[in-house]
Amino acid sequence: MNQEVNVLALVKGKERYVFLYKDSNQTEMLRTFGRYASDPELSFSWYDAAVLSQKLRRKAQRNEVATLLASKKENASLDELELKIED
Repeated sequence: MNQEVNVLALVKGKERYVFLYKDSNQTEMLRTFGRYASDPELSFSWYDAAVLSQKLRRKAQRNEVATLLASKKENASLDELELKIED
């Protein structure tokens, strides 16, 4: 599992919302967007929550594809190594 920290940021005028999360905490992050959107004291809207949720999901899909490609590349290298040893 990928343990890198992901960053999502939203700039609204002078306000900055910066979210740091790990891939394993995506569900918590989505809930946080909902809590922020529900808070009348914040300028964070439901639209903001929807946009960031979409970005979070796209980032997760890209990470998943990158992980699959990396593992295939790693396996291909191992296969090549085995062929060289056998020759």
